[in-house]
Amino acid sequence: MTQVWTVRGPIDSSELGNVLVHEHVVIVGEEFRQNYAQWDEQAVVDDAAAQLNELKGLGIDTILDPTVLGLGRYIPRIQKIAARTDLNIVPATGLYTYDDLPFQFHYNGPGTLFGGPEPLVDLFVKDLTEGIADTGVRAAFLKCAIEEQGLTPGVERAMRAVGQASVRTGAPITVHTHAASESGLVAQRVLAEEGVDLSRVVIGHSGDTADLDYLMRLADAGSYLGMDRFGLDTPLTTEQRVDTIVELVRRGCTDRITISHDASCVIDWFGDIDRAEVAPHWNYRHISEDVLPALADKGVSKDDIDTILRANPRRHFEGDSAQDLRG
Repeated sequence: MTQVWTVRGPIDSSELGNVLVHEHVVIVGEEFRQNYAQWDEQAVVDDAAAQLNELKGLGIDTILDPTVLGLGRYIPRIQKIAARTDLNIVPATGLYTYDDLPFQFHYNGPGTLFGGPEPLVDLFVKDLTEGIADTGVRAAFLKCAIEEQGLTPGVERAMRAVGQASVRTGAPITVHTHAASESGLVAQRVLAEEGVDLSRVVIGHSGDTADLDYLMRLADAGSYLGMDRFGLDTPLTTEQRVDTIVELVRRGCTDRITISHDASCVIDWFGDIDRAEVAPHWNYRHISEDVLPALADKGVSKDDIDTILRANPRRHFEGDSAQDLRG
């Protein structure tokens, strides 16, 4: 068995239960929030706790929260929320950018004015082995991103630092990718160059495409397919996303599929009304209430669903040496 850190402390991987592998709690630009936003901290904590308790009531036991530097990670707030729910929140470390690194890293590190080793690696390793800031909470996995802009110098530095931290600590990785440009394949190449075991990597947002050839290439290289944007009906509808999973299961890829919404309680990128109009099903309930029944109706067995919800997230942390993990 493997120890997995949650915001409330470590648990055994066997205690993860049913897992959604890519859900945020709060995404907020902290500098913007402190200077310009109307913000009620207690109301945010109250609402988030209520939403997560509702999710727990729907049969989900754990969410992996890949909110890292660049997305407004603030663990003290998440600790307040976690104290009010039995649902496990598993935190991450890493850096989220589509292009440049923050200015704190522009002048130190490989290829910069002052050079030297990559400072990101030690920061990520500290989060994983000692704790995040002074919270006492350790990160359990790593996160980086590669979007339509491709492998920019900043994206490459962040990705290689994530890969090196993974090799040093054994922590698994989630990568935000852009399916239309097949950037998941680039991520696999770069991480493999750093010595990462690709079977410990979730290629996030793979569910944004129905291109089975692309998805099979990712799966054949050993990575998990993050079918993790249910409720975002652009670029694919829920029905298209369900049909893609059904076909992947038919092709024998059940043990390479993970599932989620990429939803959040709070996100300050757009207004709540705009989000509700554009993506009315983009919430924590959609998979439990709509997607799992739709998969069952199309012939995906309970054992297959257990593999997707339970065994694969455990194996993500434990490695492929784990055997039957559906119990």
